[in-house]
Amino acid sequence: MQFAGRPVEEDVSPGGWIADAVAPFGRGVASLVPPVFEAYARVFHPATRYLDVRDVDVSWTEVAAANGTVAHPVMEWGSITGSMEYFENTDQDPVWQGAPARGHLPTAVAARMVDVLARHTATPDDCWFGVWHGWGVLDGDRPTLPLPEREYWLVRGPIGLATENMAPEPSEQSASLWWPADRAWFVATDIDLVTTYVGGSTGCIADLLAAAGLETAPADAAQAVTWDADRVNPLPPDGPADR
Repeated sequence: MQFAGRPVEEDVSPGGWIADAVAPFGRGVASLVPPVFEAYARVFHPATRYLDVRDVDVSWTEVAAANGTVAHPVMEWGSITGSMEYFENTDQDPVWQGAPARGHLPTAVAARMVDVLARHTATPDDCWFGVWHGWGVLDGDRPTLPLPEREYWLVRGPIGLATENMAPEPSEQSASLWWPADRAWFVATDIDLVTTYVGGSTGCIADLLAAAGLETAPADAAQAVTWDADRVNPLPPDGPADR
């Protein structure tokens, strides 16, 4: 079994430090990114506007402005748009027609992140990538890295593998986790979320927050990541009843 042309690793012990450090499921960013780093960032997956033959990224800040809501570091998609329906089933034409990718880091966003993160590791040619074992288009019986409520197959390769498709065509799926062998930083794109979280050194995160072409915000390990985490904008009235 392979992902992006790389064989699945039989030895998952290089991910043991993650299992040892990550918080129990439901504890915010610390459940996704081991709470061992100096700083953290949130990377927003853009919405999409279809313009002739081109797809144009639409920032959450632009979407919030169009809806009369407030863009801020802990904003949630349902709260800035006003409805959970806008995760998948409808759009807000002409502002945006395609919702932010859920559980998938868009290739263009990953490429911009790679440009930054490659400068903040001594091992850019030796990185680890985790692929969630529950994706319906994937199968196999290789060993997985068990984390709270999630299990991942691991593959190894250069940092550029973060931009590669981990699913058979025509499906498209990014790695859910990636980190360098020197553990200088860690990236997590949870299967249920439309943003990605990164932990790293203070300098690394500062560079990521300043990078062109990315919509980012500072985060912290205790920050909530659930649909109802936004305490600035009204919660969407059609949110899950069991919150």
